[in-house]
Amino acid sequence: MPEEKHVDGDAPELLTDNVINKYINAGQITNDVLKELIAKSVDGANVLELCTYGDSRIRELTSKTFKKEKKDLEKGIAMPTCISVNNVVCHYSPLKSDPDVRVLHNGDVVKIDLGAHIDGYMATAAHTFVVGASKEEKVKDKKADVIVGAHNAIEAAIRTLQPTKKLFTTDVTKVISKVAEQFKVTPVESMLSHQIGRFDHNGSKEIIQNPTEEQAAKHEKKQFAEHEAYVIDIFLSTGDGKSKPSDLRTTVYRKNDIVYQLKMKHARQFFSEAVKQYNNMPFSLRSFENEVQTKLGVVECERHGLMQPYGILVEREGEYVAQFKYTVLLTAAGILKIAGLPFDDSVYEPELTIQDQELVNLLKEPLKLKKAKKEADAEKKEPEAQK
Repeated sequence: MPEEKHVDGDAPELLTDNVINKYINAGQITNDVLKELIAKSVDGANVLELCTYGDSRIRELTSKTFKKEKKDLEKGIAMPTCISVNNVVCHYSPLKSDPDVRVLHNGDVVKIDLGAHIDGYMATAAHTFVVGASKEEKVKDKKADVIVGAHNAIEAAIRTLQPTKKLFTTDVTKVISKVAEQFKVTPVESMLSHQIGRFDHNGSKEIIQNPTEEQAAKHEKKQFAEHEAYVIDIFLSTGDGKSKPSDLRTTVYRKNDIVYQLKMKHARQFFSEAVKQYNNMPFSLRSFENEVQTKLGVVECERHGLMQPYGILVEREGEYVAQFKYTVLLTAAGILKIAGLPFDDSVYEPELTIQDQELVNLLKEPLKLKKAKKEADAEKKEPEAQK
C-alpha cells in the first residue's frame, strides 16, 4: 500500500500541483454527489436507495478521471454514503437485508456523509439539512439553532487552521465549544477531526471536540503548518452531547494494518475481496455480492482487529444532531476548501445568533490570504512593463 512520505517528524509530502489537482477532482466529485443526494432527499425517500445511489455515483464519476496517468491508479469511494437522521449521530448506511430501513419525512434533520479519492488523495464531506425546508417553510427553534450553530462552528474552525496564526489543535477545540455556547447546543463528546495524507486517514495531528477530562489531559497539542491536509468533522447536539452505540448493525468498516492468520474460509474470502476493492478506504458491507457470507466473514476480521468498525452512534431520542464536514488544504495562499457545500441560511430562523465579537470577526476572515504589499505592487507593475 502506498504510504504518505514524511520528510521529518510531522512534515507531510508537499502539496504539489499534481497532488492538489487530485484532491480538487476528488472534492468536486464528492460535492456533486452530495448535491444530487440532497435533491433526492424528499418526503418518502428510502435511505437504502439513496445510499446505494451515492456509492454508485462516486464509483462512476471517479472511474472517468485521470485515465491517462497510469493503469494502476486507485480511485473510488473514500467514505461510503451514510445518511443519519435526527438523533442518529453518524454512520447509518443500511444493508438490503436490514428490516425497517429508514424512510425520510418532512421535518427530519438529515446528515449525509460521503467521500471520494483519486490515487489515495481523499476528499470527504458532510452536510445537514431539513427535509421539506424552504423560504416559505423555514426551520425554527432548536433544529435551526443546532444546524446554524454547527455550520458556524466549522467555518470558524477552518479559519483557525491558518498556519500564519501559529495556533494549535487545542485552539480549534476551544473555538468549536465557543460557537456551540452561542447557540446553547453541545459538541458531541470525543469526536475527532484528522490530518490526512495519501492513503492516510489518521495523520499525526488530530483535533478533538468536547473531550473528557482524561482525553484533554492526554491530548497532544500540535501546531498547524503549510502543506497539510485535514478533514474537519463537526457534530453539535441539542442534547448533552454524550452519544452511545446504537442497537443497529454496524455496516461500515476499514482495514487496519494488522497481520493475523484468519481461520474461517468466509473471513479469508471477505478480507481478500475487501482489500482488493478498497485497500484501506472505508467501505460498506452493502457493496459485497453475498451479504450472508460477508456478515459471517467480517465477524472474525473485527474480532482480531483486522477491520475497524465505524459504529452507529445515537443521542437521546427527541434530540437533534447536526454535522458538517469539510476537507481543506493548508497552502501558502491560505485555506483551500476542496470538499464541503455552501450553506443556505435563508431557510433557517434560529432563536440565537453569535454575539461574541471575536467569533464575529473570525467568521468574517477570508480563507485566502491577502498578498504582501510588495508582491501586490509588483503584480500591478508587471502588466505595465509588458505593454
